Amino acid sequence: MNVIKLGGSLLDDPARRAEALSAIAAQWKSGREIVLVHGGGKHVDANLKRLGIPKRTYAGLRVTDDETLDVVVATLAGSVNKMLVAELSAMGVLVAGISGCDASTLVAEAHPPLDGVDLGHVGRVTGGDPTLVQALVTSGILPVISSIAEGPHGALLNVNADTAAAAIAIAVGAEELIFITDVAGLLDATGNVVAELCATDAEALLGTEVVTGGMRPKLQAALHALGSGVRRITIGEEGGTQLIAA
Repeated sequence: MNVIKLGGSLLDDPARRAEALSAIAAQWKSGREIVLVHGGGKHVDANLKRLGIPKRTYAGLRVTDDETLDVVVATLAGSVNKMLVAELSAMGVLVAGISGCDASTLVAEAHPPLDGVDLGHVGRVTGGDPTLVQALVTSGILPVISSIAEGPHGALLNVNADTAAAAIAIAVGAEELIFITDVAGLLDATGNVVAELCATDAEALLGTEVVTGGMRPKLQAALHALGSGVRRITIGEEGGTQLIAA
């Protein structure tokens, strides 16, 4: 089974999104078992702006108060998730859109305050239950999962989609975790794609300024998955960065 995380500007660009989904549909029809995980931060930003709700972030995390959580859930579990379901269905794939909070597919703890800043309904993924995902795949249904997690006492928590994808890959025992994003792969200090990277070198890179922005949590999630039994990690589309254990 492969877990694919779709994110970045690919979700906002209909042509590039169609290209990525077409490749996923072709793989599924060829018999490959696939689980698709997605975020949708730019869609959330757009809906917050439309509703006149200020966007607030701290240390790269979205401060998610009650009002913002409503928009996050409606956008990720609603419009973005069902957009992907509809587009894959149009390609002839039997597909079901769910959220990480369904059947404890993603479980998280509340993120503690950072430097005294209360992040609200932001979670840190701690694990997940593969039962629902495995049942769907066994039934010939491709799961499309949004990055909303189940928190303590049934609370809904907004979690990083890269971390969510890694946790799902670990839970289902995936052979490969693929991050399809808006960059070709992990770039080195000269701006060139790193074709292959061992875990030790990847850890070292995280201590430098080479890995910045959204690539940092992506690489951290990749390393966590690699250290938890996922055999292959790919960042970027074909020809991107391959992360290996040694």
